[in-house]
Amino acid sequence: MSRLTTSVVAILLCCPLGAQILKLSREEMIKYTAKNPYERFPDGRPKVPDSLIERARQLSAEDCWGILRQNRFMNQFEGNWKILNPDRKLAGRAFTAVYMPFRPDLDEIIMAGIKATGFPSRGHQYVIDSLQEGDVLVVDAWGEVPGFVGDNLATYIMVATKTGGLVVDGGVRDLQGLHGMDTQIYYRFAHPDAVANFTLVGVNVPVRIGKATVMPGDVVIGDREGTTFVPPHLVQQIVDNAVEIRVHDEWTKMKLKTGKYKSHEIYGRPRDPALIKEYEEYKEKRLKELRGQ
Repeated sequence: MSRLTTSVVAILLCCPLGAQILKLSREEMIKYTAKNPYERFPDGRPKVPDSLIERARQLSAEDCWGILRQNRFMNQFEGNWKILNPDRKLAGRAFTAVYMPFRPDLDEIIMAGIKATGFPSRGHQYVIDSLQEGDVLVVDAWGEVPGFVGDNLATYIMVATKTGGLVVDGGVRDLQGLHGMDTQIYYRFAHPDAVANFTLVGVNVPVRIGKATVMPGDVVIGDREGTTFVPPHLVQQIVDNAVEIRVHDEWTKMKLKTGKYKSHEIYGRPRDPALIKEYEEYKEKRLKELRGQ
């Protein structure tokens, strides 16, 4: 068990029974996401604007990485996924959940807290039924829990989140039924067994997904390469910078396709004064076009 997960469990077990046993208080959420510059949901989770989410949907992992690295966020990417719809981009606000191998004494306490809220079912549906439009459910299932969703619960996630989806460090089932579904799921494996032998220990708390640390309200960006988890305060900077990356890549590939240049003459920045001038003029023109100026 990681130190982060151990700390989360300690916090949860010290909380009173009821809904709060599974969640940070609003005050704690604000404390742990203090750099968020945007509005918040009632529970304190950062609410990055929909307009930025849609701009983020066009991004790749590389578009995000430079700014993340500059700001020392080196553990925000996770790859090696199976992807339900590889041609579909994913973007949304992280709604996090963490699970551990089943332990009856811990499970009794947590399930008592869930039942005290009036919820009648198991822990994974408690999480799924809490989703709303624009959410991406990010689940730490330690890479082992099978069948977190099949086509039925995935349908609910699709309807509830609309443009969101699911990232589960664990398994799914009913791949035949999931095929062609209008949502996005990143998962580790498929197995016909239903979800079992787990205990839900945290909702909207920090979670570990592979080598990445994810906070509630992070913007989840998924492409063919993997998933990137962007802190809210860096989203605007990243989407703005991505426009310049796009222009740079356009010009670079355009020049390389002529066959007139060696790669080092063009990539990553031209060295010849005439080419530098040409690039700067192209960049200025294209940025105005793309930004609608």
